[in-house]
Amino acid sequence: MPPVHRRADRVAEAIRENVATFLTSGAKDPRLVAPVTVTAVDVTPDLRHAKIFISMMGTEAERASTLEALKGMTGHLRSRLAKAMSLRVAPEVAFRVDETVARAARIESLLAEVRPKDPDDGDAKS
Repeated sequence: MPPVHRRADRVAEAIRENVATFLTSGAKDPRLVAPVTVTAVDVTPDLRHAKIFISMMGTEAERASTLEALKGMTGHLRSRLAKAMSLRVAPEVAFRVDETVARAARIESLLAEVRPKDPDDGDAKS
């Protein structure tokens, strides 16, 4: 049975909250044009590395610009996390795009296309 890393889970959740708060209120980079949601954080058991999974809306150009801005602010974010969480060593931060929301929307649209029309739905033409 693998060891349980409860501290890593607590730190991951704290990082998720801190990053989400920072992105909604403290980030001033003009390249942040697409709305960003922090969906999850994965922290290694030794707390040295953190993968921050994000979901973004917008066009491809807006998404690329926003991802570039996020990659550019990793150093600032790392020092901010160290102060906010009272960590001796802040984890190396890396952003990853979480495609699960987009994938779920795509599956839902495909299911809607193949689903039979309900005559009681009101969408059917009489």
